Amino acid sequence: MLSVIHRVMNVVAIATLLAISALTLAQSPDLQTIHVIALYPHLPIVIAKEHGLFAKYGVNVEIETVPSSDALREELANGKADLAHAAADNAVAMVETAKVDVVLVMGGEGSTNELIAQPEIHSVADLRGKTVIVDAPNTAYALQLKKILLLSGLKAGKDYEIKPIGGTPLRLQAMRDHKEYAASILGPPISILAKSSGFVSLGTTPELIGPYQATGAFVRRTWGHDHAETLERYLAAYAEAQRWLLDPANKSDVLALVKKQWHLSDDQANETYAIIAGHVWYEPDARFDLEGFKNVLKLRAEIEGQWDGQPPSPDKYFDPTYYQQALAKIK
Repeated sequence: MLSVIHRVMNVVAIATLLAISALTLAQSPDLQTIHVIALYPHLPIVIAKEHGLFAKYGVNVEIETVPSSDALREELANGKADLAHAAADNAVAMVETAKVDVVLVMGGEGSTNELIAQPEIHSVADLRGKTVIVDAPNTAYALQLKKILLLSGLKAGKDYEIKPIGGTPLRLQAMRDHKEYAASILGPPISILAKSSGFVSLGTTPELIGPYQATGAFVRRTWGHDHAETLERYLAAYAEAQRWLLDPANKSDVLALVKKQWHLSDDQANETYAIIAGHVWYEPDARFDLEGFKNVLKLRAEIEGQWDGQPPSPDKYFDPTYYQQALAKIK
């Protein structure tokens, strides 16, 4: 009996030590803090937090969400955030318009956006004379929208009006509240929620304008240089979380996560998962889509007249070094 009691006590002691060790790790001053800003909590960040991947790689992540890309760019520029997750074109805009030296260090997501319109709109041509809404008028998905409408002969400010509203959830709510807001570019799962409530899709961005590097990670270049190890550890945790997200073995857990995260029905969650599993939205290993980014630059040159219409080399805005070192850290 005493030997059994001793064994039980030893098990309890070991369990207690493990719990203390885990708590100590979570509170360890050796964890390097990184301040991350985004328009919404990206799934790999949620996964990396829930599965302890950030702590595994020695980083503590403080995440802030903001309502618009304008706010995101401002906070990154003034040093209130260390790293931003947003459409890659935001980094280009910071360099070219705000004259802030930022650099893209990882991809993450391709564009699976759709042009979503009010139920009475049946074609892009029907948007003539209407008001369309965007996050910010001169970056990223607003440029996608302008290009799509231009393909149907519609020019911004002449054939339709653009109104900035903010991030994707805010735009859907605005379209619900204001029937005069005829259309917007929306991505999943918000696009799925929109179609479920009667809005219509006029086409997807891959179909209409081709590959596009959507969300990526970018930092101020000097901060990346001065905090290279911390940055690489963060990217390693993010990439590993994205591997978990895309692993078919985790399908049931991912379905539960998207339902909880975005308050989806079973059907909406299944539709969202189908897009995730297609490896078009979330890129394997959070890769950077170089061809998609060339399209980003081409679109900015054409629609905004940047660089006199001749896009520069992607190397000006993307440094793969940190990402390559991060992948080498993943076991």
